[in-house]
Amino acid sequence: MELRHLRYYIAVAEECHFGRAAERLHIAQPPLSQQIKQLEAELGVKLLERSTRKVELTDAGLAYLQRAREVVSAVDAAGDEAVRIADGEVGRLAIGFTGSATYDLLPTMARRLRASMPGIELDLRGEMLTPEQTTALREGVIDLGILRPPVNDPELDLEVLRHEAMTAVVPTDHRLAQQDAVHLSDLADEPFISYPSHLRSVVMQVVVDSCQQAGFTPDIRHEVGETSTLVSFVAAELGVAMVPESVKQLQITGAVYVPIVDAPEVALAIATRHGDDSPHLARVLPLVRGILTGD
Repeated sequence: MELRHLRYYIAVAEECHFGRAAERLHIAQPPLSQQIKQLEAELGVKLLERSTRKVELTDAGLAYLQRAREVVSAVDAAGDEAVRIADGEVGRLAIGFTGSATYDLLPTMARRLRASMPGIELDLRGEMLTPEQTTALREGVIDLGILRPPVNDPELDLEVLRHEAMTAVVPTDHRLAQQDAVHLSDLADEPFISYPSHLRSVVMQVVVDSCQQAGFTPDIRHEVGETSTLVSFVAAELGVAMVPESVKQLQITGAVYVPIVDAPEVALAIATRHGDDSPHLARVLPLVRGILTGD
C-alpha cells in the first residue's frame, strides 16, 4: 500500500463519484477505479458499494475513511514541519547574556523574537560572564552569546556590534551623587565593588586598567558575580562601582548612576560556534544585530 492509495480513496469516498474524484485528482477514471480495487483486494474488505448511478461507503469503508484522513493529515503535517525546520521557522535556541545586557537587552530581545518568530523556543540565560559563555558555546549549552570581548577562541566567531561608556555607581548619600559628572580620579580614595577577578571578568579588567591610567589602583573590597548584587552592594553603602551604561536600566533604591567624564568604553559582541549553520540561528541573527545596533 502506498500513500497515494489513501489519497485516491479519500477523494472517491468524499465525492461518492469516480468521475468527479478523477477530475479532482487530475487523473483518468479507469486507473483510479483500478487503484481502489487493488486497495480493497489488499485489505480483503469491500470499502465501496458501486452501481451505475452512485457510489456508497460500506461500514468498513466509512471507518477506513476516518483513519485514512488521520494518516494523510499526519503525513502532511510532518512534511510541513520538516519544511519549517529547514527554513528556520521552528527550533530551539539558547542565548547567553552578559550581566549588563541581561537588564538592557534580554527583555527587548525576548519580546521581539517571540513576536516575529513564535515557532522558535527560546532558552534565555542571564548574568553570564564572557568566560562562562565561551565555554557554554563550545560545549553546545548555548547557541548564541551576547558578551564582552576580547574572545580569543578559534572555535568561535565573534562580531562586535556596540560600544558603550562606563558609568560610576555611588550610594544616594555619597558626596558625588549629585554631580553632573565625575572624573575617574574622583574615585581614587573610594572602596570598590567589582566583578570577580578569578572569573576573568572583562569589565573588571577595564575598571582596573582605566583606574591605573588615571593614576591609582582601585581598592576592591568586594567581588560579586551578578550585576544586580553589585549595584545592591553600592546601595548598601559598601563602596562604589563602575559598570557599562546599559546597567542604568537596573534601578535599585539607594544607588545613583553618575556619568564619568573620561570614561573608558567596553564593547558588546555576538558570538557563535564556528561553522554553525543552523537555519533557526540564521533567521535570528539579523534581528539580534538590528537590536544591538539600534536599527
